[in-house]
Amino acid sequence: MNKQKINNQAFTLIELIIVITILAIL
Repeated sequence: MNKQKINNQAFTLIELIIVITILAIL
């Protein structure tokens, strides 16, 4: 369960970076 939590946090961070990058491009 701990590994899944860490994976979820990593995915959220990556998604956040992608969204910020897209907003920056726009």
